[in-house]
Amino acid sequence: MNNTFIKPQNLPETLVWYYIIGTYGIYYLGAQFVFAPLLGCFLAIYFLKQWWEQPQKLGENTISISLLTWVWIVAVLLIEITLIVGHIDFGLGIGKLVNSSINRWLRTWALFALFPLAGHLTIRPKIIYRAICILCFQSLIATIIAISVGLLHIPEITYISPLKVLGGGELFYTVQVFGSLIEEDARRLNLFAPWAPALGMTGTIYFWLAEQEANNKWRWLGIAGAVAMILTSVSRLAILCIPIVLLIKFLLLKFFNPWVQFLAGLVSLIVGIASTTLINLLHTFEERFNRFRSGSSRVRAVLGRIALERWWNEAPIWGHGTIEPRGPAITGHMPIGTHHTWLSVLFMHGLVGCTILVIALFWSFLDLLMKAPIYKTANVGLSIILTIFIFSFGENIDSLTYMYWPGLLLLGIAFKEEALAHEKAISC
Repeated sequence: MNNTFIKPQNLPETLVWYYIIGTYGIYYLGAQFVFAPLLGCFLAIYFLKQWWEQPQKLGENTISISLLTWVWIVAVLLIEITLIVGHIDFGLGIGKLVNSSINRWLRTWALFALFPLAGHLTIRPKIIYRAICILCFQSLIATIIAISVGLLHIPEITYISPLKVLGGGELFYTVQVFGSLIEEDARRLNLFAPWAPALGMTGTIYFWLAEQEANNKWRWLGIAGAVAMILTSVSRLAILCIPIVLLIKFLLLKFFNPWVQFLAGLVSLIVGIASTTLINLLHTFEERFNRFRSGSSRVRAVLGRIALERWWNEAPIWGHGTIEPRGPAITGHMPIGTHHTWLSVLFMHGLVGCTILVIALFWSFLDLLMKAPIYKTANVGLSIILTIFIFSFGENIDSLTYMYWPGLLLLGIAFKEEALAHEKAISC
């Protein structure tokens, strides 16, 4: 089989393919925050039309929606309900409710349901893998250009897309031609992302996708581009995420292997004996981790404390319904309810929203964990869901769905049991 040349074979594959490989063009239009949700809506509606119009006779080709996709559909609808209740509780008005429903739900949370639903269409995983490798290769070239621009002290060219009138925040429409920014006397790259850590998260998810490419040349180019995105983002979570996910997957998938159990017992014994030393080492690592870009750590800590206190005192059940757009001066006026998914969800959607997200993520994790030893797509999906969970402690995973939606699309394919039945099994 020739793995060198791949092309889309239907409308959904064509849209996915050309969007991914055209990401930089869309970014320079400042249109990602508009086009990605539109793509998700179109693909989901396209699938629902097929699902609704299929013959009533049951058979092998019956189109169905997987249980986990239903879980995410219900979850995002319930999150919208918490948003509505929050707006009513605080008297924010119909105009603000409509704005929040579009920009803080339809373009964010809703994509957790729309793209997995689109994954039930006839979209081959290898189309996603190859397109991501091409995008990562483009990013590798963009990284080299951005570093060269920095060394030559060429000023960054920044502009805001006219599409900003559609709402959602200026950052999502800001375009930096060379994809770099100066922060704390260091140059970080954000390339086609709104901020540098977002590039790190996107690069990590793209790493798992590029790793599955069948063609060796494209696979290594894709991996190199993804790693370049991670390193140049200078995101601490992104740099640590890949080894952490690999270790977690190894322990979970090989847990019943006698050698793994023996090594786990040996490690437990050593940890018990050297616990005091290890605790001191962990404290030292934590201090150095926080000292690395200490300004960011300090702001995140203050934002977290404020969000937690205000959630508990003002809106513990349903949340505030939206973020506080301007925080105190000590946070650099960063919005309250950002920089941490769980604290953000508590602040915006209350205990109800947080519980919903926990159930959806944990259910997805268990389902993929059971399928991962057998099915390749589920194995990749497990890496993606673990990455999303890890980044939930440093980013708002909902606000970046328009960036890493190819990963959500693959999750939909992994959730779809009919597709997995035809997959080639991988070794345990």
